[in-house]
Amino acid sequence: MELATVQPPMLAARDLAKVYGSGEAEVVALHDVSLEIGRGEFVVLLGASGSGKSTLLNILGGLDVPTRGEVTFNGQRLDGASEAELTRYRREHVGFVFQFYNLIPSLTVRENVALVTDIAAHPMDIDEAIGLVGLTPRRDHFPAQLSGGEQQRVAIARAIVKRPDLLLCDEPTGALDYATGKLVLDVIAGINRDLGTTAVVITHNSAIAGMADRVFVLGDGCIQRVERNTAKKTSAELTW
Repeated sequence: MELATVQPPMLAARDLAKVYGSGEAEVVALHDVSLEIGRGEFVVLLGASGSGKSTLLNILGGLDVPTRGEVTFNGQRLDGASEAELTRYRREHVGFVFQFYNLIPSLTVRENVALVTDIAAHPMDIDEAIGLVGLTPRRDHFPAQLSGGEQQRVAIARAIVKRPDLLLCDEPTGALDYATGKLVLDVIAGINRDLGTTAVVITHNSAIAGMADRVFVLGDGCIQRVERNTAKKTSAELTW
């Protein structure tokens, strides 16, 4: 009889705390946060402004370091890592998508996406990445010629072209209208489903949580509860 193997989590955090300032100016952004995220999961970090979700995402992505606690990626410690080690982690394993697109105005869609391939070990074909986000007909356009949703999809293509293990999205629909936001969520869900990329999306919009495998609800700097979706929704089923 063969024993089932238990796959270790891709990301794990143990008793994370993040404190800014000291004395009367001290702000506790996170305290006693523990979680595990498996390879290929679609996870939502849900919470109001100030709940600690962006701080947590930044620590998981190697953009910030915890004051206390342990963070591991594929069993390797990130807390205590040098800046060079964190840079390598971000470069080789993580793709970031933020609320604002951070595209270079003087470069076309294709040129914006191509920038990242220079630092990637095994990048995807640039046109393939653009095709995955549905922008092949717009690949020679400049950001000013694109809608907000199209610009966000360029940002997603730029994030995935280096084949990251982990896609971290900070309020990716926050600056978009309802219909356009759904299109962007469809792209993220498709990358998660078709490429097996682990996706972590932070949002204050509880409707988006329906698309995730699991939802970590944050408040006052800690995880208040974890919800599992037995039947994930598509973007067409979301209402907000």
